[in-house]
Amino acid sequence: MLLPRLIASDLDGTLLRRDGTLSSRTLRALRSAESAGAEVVLVTARPPRFVDRLAEATGLTGTAVCSNGALVYDIGTRTVVSSRVLPVTVAQRVATALAAVLPEVGFALETGNQVLYEPAYRLRLSEEIDAELPVASLADLWLTDVPVTKLLAWSDRLDADTLLAAARQGVGPAGSEVQFTHSGGRGLLEISAFGVTKAGTLAELCAGRGIDATEVIAFGDMPNDLTVLDWAGTGYAMGNAHPAVLAAVPSHTMSNEEDGVAHVLERLFGPPTAR
Repeated sequence: MLLPRLIASDLDGTLLRRDGTLSSRTLRALRSAESAGAEVVLVTARPPRFVDRLAEATGLTGTAVCSNGALVYDIGTRTVVSSRVLPVTVAQRVATALAAVLPEVGFALETGNQVLYEPAYRLRLSEEIDAELPVASLADLWLTDVPVTKLLAWSDRLDADTLLAAARQGVGPAGSEVQFTHSGGRGLLEISAFGVTKAGTLAELCAGRGIDATEVIAFGDMPNDLTVLDWAGTGYAMGNAHPAVLAAVPSHTMSNEEDGVAHVLERLFGPPTAR
């Protein structure tokens, strides 16, 4: 069996444990794979600023596909290599249509560097305190001139699956302009420009490197990972994955808490102590 040339891994719920840390076993497995010639690409819903913090804690370098495919990010130089942004006018149309279906939903705009949020968007993340900036009203949200990577819709009453189903079924023509998904955030729906997916961006990155999908192994746990798990030559759903992911992806590994990614990589590349 030929070894994969590229390892594409989600972060939360996949490579990282529940507390947001990368275990020493998984880090060793990644480094062992890199020593054998494989490239590791992080493929995440998270923005570059989160990847920066992870890199500082672990020493990870290389490339990350961030914001569900909207950004390609060079970790070492902290540079956005390419981007596919969501026009604010499109975000506004989609938010208006979604609010007509789900009036209690609040909205925010993710820029990669910051989250701009209106009063009804009350989701706060402890690790994002410095990056979260309020605006006075929903109307003010659409005045930003900063490029937007995602529109975020949040509800304190509905779960992410319910929001996703409502968005796909109820927003009408505006829905054809965007890509709806979620990554397991509590009551959080993620909306990107049409055609922006983790798989689409990873496929372009691999094409530039002369890497075929059959030479890629991917790991993920949430609906936003399904495109990558389907596109890659080998895709693994984590043992803790969303039921829809477990049902759609034939190959499963152990949970993130059990170092499921390392378990597969050690089988392919051998235990780190042997290299």
